Order: sequence, then C-alpha cells, then structure tokens
Amino acid sequence: MRTILITGPGGSGRTTVAAATALAAARAGTRTLVLSADRTDTLGAALGASTGPAPSRVAANLTAWRPDAATGFRDDLAAFQERASSALDLLGASRLDPEEVTPLPGAEELALLRALRDAALAEAHDLLVVDLPATPHALALLSLPEELRRYLRRLLPPERQAARALRPVLGRLAGVPMPAEWLYETAARWDVDLAAVEAVVADRDTVVRLVAEPGPGGADAVRAARLALALRGLRPDLLVANRVLPEAEAVPGSWLDGPVAQQRKTLEEWREDGHDIHAVAHLGRDPRGAHDLADLAVPAVNDTSSTVEWPVTDRLAEDGVLVWHIPLPGAVRDELDLIRRGDELVLTAGQFRRIVPLPSALRRCRVDGAALRDGELRIRFAPDPDLWPGAR
Repeated sequence: MRTILITGPGGSGRTTVAAATALAAARAGTRTLVLSADRTDTLGAALGASTGPAPSRVAANLTAWRPDAATGFRDDLAAFQERASSALDLLGASRLDPEEVTPLPGAEELALLRALRDAALAEAHDLLVVDLPATPHALALLSLPEELRRYLRRLLPPERQAARALRPVLGRLAGVPMPAEWLYETAARWDVDLAAVEAVVADRDTVVRLVAEPGPGGADAVRAARLALALRGLRPDLLVANRVLPEAEAVPGSWLDGPVAQQRKTLEEWREDGHDIHAVAHLGRDPRGAHDLADLAVPAVNDTSSTVEWPVTDRLAEDGVLVWHIPLPGAVRDELDLIRRGDELVLTAGQFRRIVPLPSALRRCRVDGAALRDGELRIRFAPDPDLWPGAR
C-alpha cells in the first residue's frame, strides 16, 4: 500500500490538499483512505461530507476516517488498570471510571498513529492519505515510534526477558521485588505495535508531501522541514505551493504587485533548491466540496518522488578509513553537532536531533572526523586496533 503523509505550516491548507489528493486518487479508480486527527471536522468540511470516529464512505473509492481519541484513551486506561490491579490494590489506589477520564494532550496524535497501523495491516485500500498536524508537531509525531522503541529497549532490554524463570529466585536473593510479568508483556506488546507504525513510516512506498504558501514564512518552514525530513530518513514527495495568486491580475502599482513578486521569487528559489513543485492557484475562496477540490488539480501520485536512502551506504576511503555519507540538504555547518555514545551516534541539525544506531562494522571504529560538503555530512571512522580483527 502506498502512503502519502501530508504536512505543512499551520494555516497552509494541508487538510484541503489532503482531501484533494485523496479525491483525485479515488476518481482515478484507486481505493483510498484519508485519515485526519483534527478535533474539528475540517476534513469533512473540505470534502463536503462529515467524517467521524469510524471509517465512512464519502465518495466512490474514497473512505474518510477521523479516529476518536477519547474512546481509545479510555480503553487503554481501563486495560492498564486491569493489568495492574494487584499493584493498585497493594497501594490502596482508587480506580478511575471511564466516564471521568479526559484524554491527555497528545491522545489525538497517538490515535492517529494507531489508525495508521490498523489501516496498513487491514490492506483494504491501495492508497492511504494522512492529514498530519503542522510540520514541527508532525515530525515529532513521526519520530515517536522509533524513540519510544529505543526507550523500551533501554528500560526493559529484551535479553532480560529470557530470565523469567529466575525472577522469583532473584527477587528473594536481592530482597527486592522483580518487575512483574505483565510489565514485560506490556512492553513487548507496545514494541510490536510501535514497530508496525515505524514500518509504515519507513516503507519505501511512504512519502511526505509538504504544503506551504510561497512567501518568506513558507520559505523558512520548507527549509526547516527539508532538513528534518532528511535527518529522519523520510522521502519527500511534491512541494505543493498553495494559494498562488494569478500573475495576470498583478497590475504594476496595484496592491497585488508586491505579493505576486514575492511569490515568484520564492517559487524560483524552491526550484533552484531542487524541489518538485506543484502550484495550486488561489480560488478566491476556501475550497469546499468535490468541485472545488477538483479545481485545485492536486495529483494523487508523483512518480518522481525521492528514493534516497538514509544513511547512504558507508564507503571505504582510499586510506582505509570508513566514511559514512548522510544526506542533509540545507544543513548549516555551525548548527551541526555530532556525538558518539557507545554504539549510537547522536546527530543534531539545528532544532532537530536523531539518535542512530551504528552498523556493526562502524561499532568497531572510532570517529576520525566529519565534514559537511554539498548538503552531505561525511563522517570518517578509523578502525580501532583493539576491536578490529588483524590481517592474516
């Protein structure tokens, strides 16, 4: 299944573009599901049909779904209380009733991730279009499965689960209670669920479509998003330049002259940076309904989407040093930071950070230097004599 993740700065029209993308695919005969985690039904307003907590058919070949975060949060809390009942009884804790529970911040996003996983596993559609939150929030959301799995592995290493039979004996010897069985079972179940979401995000058929208005604010947002996508290894799709004013209406000296010139300059800069741009004309109104969405002419599939792998396979330099090539378009040298911590590499680019496990070959090396050239970070690794097998 192909997945298009759509995001952009707040107010850029990403929900409208998501609706237009999904409708274009459905009209081409593709079984399409469009997802949104917006509390208000902006997706339904754009489609001209209300959406709800259950998948609903809104047009031929098109299903819309706005997952209910409240129900999912209450179900999860009830399941947690049931599994931890012995511990709660020991502490004398009072149970929470589902009716008194209000979803915590972030529940909508977690509901969206769960729906993303369920949609991929169901395989009932050929295309999944996801209306993500604004770019900074969306990027944090997409990185959540990888980060949470890393935390779980650190807190409850899988190898420790092999000693389940010894846990009661160890508890008596140590004089302290060992982690309960349900804790490891819960962690294992979370890991499976998170891995399913991570697999969808990292799939070769998953792309990220950016939406922005061509202007100074949109240019800054696209520049930051481009770097963040590269750092996360996410494949960019189209850059949708939304609400583009018509050149013909810009009479010299009129109030439209300035905005049109500004948009023209930004579009030229985006093309020079190598973005695959699709310009969407300003309709003079907020698009509503199938007819308006069709007028936007947003393509459902872009066959020229980037397929750059992250990181690029390490190459052996002439002097015997291994070089890891990591594409970071738009990165600034002064805003880069690199730390080796055990078998991981902590890479920071501006306001974004990623912790990357090193390949087995590089774990036996020491960092010998790094350089940023032509939008690519090149990290040199010299073999560690104490760990690298000697020549025979």
